[in-house]
Amino acid sequence: MSTHTDLLKSIAKTIVDYREGEIASPTSDHVDTWVKQFDKGAQTPLLSELDHVLKRTYISRSDCRKFLSSLIQKKDFASDDPCKFWKTVGFLNIQGAGNSQREMLAMFDDILQEQCKLKISHCGEKPAAFLYLDDGIFSGYHVLNDLKKWIQTDAPEKANVRVVVMALHCGGEFNAMKGIEKAAASAGKQIEVTWWRCLTIENRKAFANTSDVFWPTSLPNDNDTQAYVRSLKYPPVLRKPGSIGDKKFFSSDEGRSLLEQEFLQAGVRIRNKCPYLNVYQRPLGNMVLDTLGFGTPIVTYRNCANNCPLAFWVGDPWYPLFPRKIN
Repeated sequence: MSTHTDLLKSIAKTIVDYREGEIASPTSDHVDTWVKQFDKGAQTPLLSELDHVLKRTYISRSDCRKFLSSLIQKKDFASDDPCKFWKTVGFLNIQGAGNSQREMLAMFDDILQEQCKLKISHCGEKPAAFLYLDDGIFSGYHVLNDLKKWIQTDAPEKANVRVVVMALHCGGEFNAMKGIEKAAASAGKQIEVTWWRCLTIENRKAFANTSDVFWPTSLPNDNDTQAYVRSLKYPPVLRKPGSIGDKKFFSSDEGRSLLEQEFLQAGVRIRNKCPYLNVYQRPLGNMVLDTLGFGTPIVTYRNCANNCPLAFWVGDPWYPLFPRKIN
């Protein structure tokens, strides 16, 4: 079994390129400062399970580049003549919040030049398809708002849109698709959307028991958590014990439950300490619905989504593992 020190080093190594060039590179000391905010007896088991999870859910720059590189030559995406296909693609740069789309497009442009001697700016004069590129879809509201505005304004009467992301949450895809279909019908346009991803994360309520996100099986019996639960409009839906999720991000149900309990309690403490968090910034991550939180374990080299547990990213007076860049 790995020692506490080994685990600190391993986690720091996994996330070493987090916001590279913007903040100091994560170190063992950084991870140690973060984990010391949890009860002493839980620290090493928490690190052990988190080390296992992050090796499967942290998306590095090289992971991202490898996925995009493979997509350029993928026959079922780009046909038998990929370079010819990409010349016909209209690259959408329509993101209303944040810089993730612009940064992903810059990476894609670099890869496209390497593989096809093409620049994005030279593609899509008469688009046969449109590409919406981003690092991840969580709740689905960003892609919905971006495409909804595009459909209402610049989109042609008929369009094929391919949404390409590193990580796609099933609930976000469902929410976005409903809204896009409604927007297209309202505008009287035919908009076909297909979804492409490196990772699919199940987070829909109907699939709670086999979900891939932090979804507790029980409620901690501490006063603060119980008070937070009572403040919710509806009792939270709990996961039935026994599953590590279809994607097997977790090492065991016991390890998964440990993280869920620790992050839930820490999230409640953080909410009580940080007066500027809004009501939607729930213990396990930002979510409009009245729940314990979104609970995604996905973090990319670019940023940590606010849909991750608060214990990952909230700042002063909490010390974050993943200091978050706000859109």
